[in-house]
Amino acid sequence: MLLLIVAVGAFFYMKHTRNELHAMIGTETLSIPELEQYRSASDGLGATGTFRKLSEVVGAAHPRPEGPLTAELSKVECVWYRYRIDRHYEVIEYRDGKRHRRKRTERVAEHTSSEGYAVIDAEGRTIEVDPNGTEPDGVEQTVSRFEPHGGKEGGVELFGIALPALLGRGDSTIGYDYKEWVIRPGRRLYVLGEVHDRTGPLVIGKPAGKGHFIISTRTEQELRDSRVQRHKLLAIGTVASTLLGLGLLVGGLFT
Repeated sequence: MLLLIVAVGAFFYMKHTRNELHAMIGTETLSIPELEQYRSASDGLGATGTFRKLSEVVGAAHPRPEGPLTAELSKVECVWYRYRIDRHYEVIEYRDGKRHRRKRTERVAEHTSSEGYAVIDAEGRTIEVDPNGTEPDGVEQTVSRFEPHGGKEGGVELFGIALPALLGRGDSTIGYDYKEWVIRPGRRLYVLGEVHDRTGPLVIGKPAGKGHFIISTRTEQELRDSRVQRHKLLAIGTVASTLLGLGLLVGGLFT
């Protein structure tokens, strides 16, 4: 039964991957001047503020008018960052009258920046990007380190992040695993989404209706190639899991 559940999950992920690939193939890459022309035509029809167009945009990451962000752990300048901190600890369990140590992990801190940024072209023209909680693809990892914990089981502050007190938990902390990812200003971006002018200037973000929203440091061709490869692997996994799962299910009925 578990294999059949895996097969169903793989099938739907395969379908999502195929739809993303078709969206990239079917959506035109437009320059910022071309998008402005489409918006002007919409305004000319008396539809100011209601312009909507699915498009791909390519350019360099550019900070918002207030300036670049500062990543929490590495302190580098960026337009987007995400970090997470996992606590590794040991617990004592008693089974069959014996004492056992078991290692476990829990997430104690996590944050993704929500501020918007922009894509700028070679002529200095910009279009705003509304990340809307979407995690970009192919981002740079700036921190990946494990800090052993040798102090008391209370509240601690590491990398400037205050971690919760852990008194009374009945377990012991081994250490903390820190990870951080960023997009630095100037990094080339590919964005697939819906361009609109609801707030005045052109913004590309998640489609209001059905549609895909992709932000990536990889090229469109690299993304297409990865989707084709993923689709093939998922198709093989779906068929294999289905056949094996049905085989085990049928075999169980006759035993």
